Amino acid sequence: MPNERLRALMASGGWTHATLAEKAGVDPKSVERWVNLGRTPRRVTALQAAEILGEDVYALWPALRQARAARAVSPELVALYEQRADLPASTYVDLFAQAQECIDVLVYAAVFLHEAYPRLNDLIRERAAEGCAVRIAIGDADSENVRQRGEEERFGHGIESRCRLALMHYRPLLGTPGIELRTHGTTLYNSLYRADDQVLVNTHVFGVNAYGAPVWHLRRNASGGMFDAYADSFEAVWDKATPVQQD
Repeated sequence: MPNERLRALMASGGWTHATLAEKAGVDPKSVERWVNLGRTPRRVTALQAAEILGEDVYALWPALRQARAARAVSPELVALYEQRADLPASTYVDLFAQAQECIDVLVYAAVFLHEAYPRLNDLIRERAAEGCAVRIAIGDADSENVRQRGEEERFGHGIESRCRLALMHYRPLLGTPGIELRTHGTTLYNSLYRADDQVLVNTHVFGVNAYGAPVWHLRRNASGGMFDAYADSFEAVWDKATPVQQD
């Protein structure tokens, strides 16, 4: 059955199968099948096409709403841990050791990594020496959001002091080619530990210390998915973060 809503929308906007296909990065025959045969594109492609056309994706392809409700697990989800404390330090170490292109860390402190694996800085230097770009963003101990997090987790000044300790741990990396260190004062909704196309997402729960909150292990499956959402959030914080200067 033809997708008459899509056909009418394209006609009103002056879109042809070829022009929409070029903009959406697909073959013109695919667009023709969307229109004439009522085919539903992949979710990522559908979202992109809907944005191009300025229409709600579910209005164009209602089947996507049903498919989303029926799918219980994202294809990007590798594992789900009930709390960060369930993960051994080797999980993070192995993730970083496999990185070839990038390592991104967004936390307030996460000093448990250095405490559990004293060679962390050496590992980071080794990856950087192999051409891996490393970016580490830790909490600004003097920021209001860090202070507030301490109150919410009933941790007092503990988080502030751990942010300062984290800075002490990472400071020796300053000046190493390929490694950047910044501090941020954002509201931290998730701690992120990324290596190339994999990321460990330590979610934050109000009133719960990070070690007691869940962790998602995601692997990038396609553009526009869960992985990219977290990767984009890292970029947003990184852009606002302050580079740490060498003494």
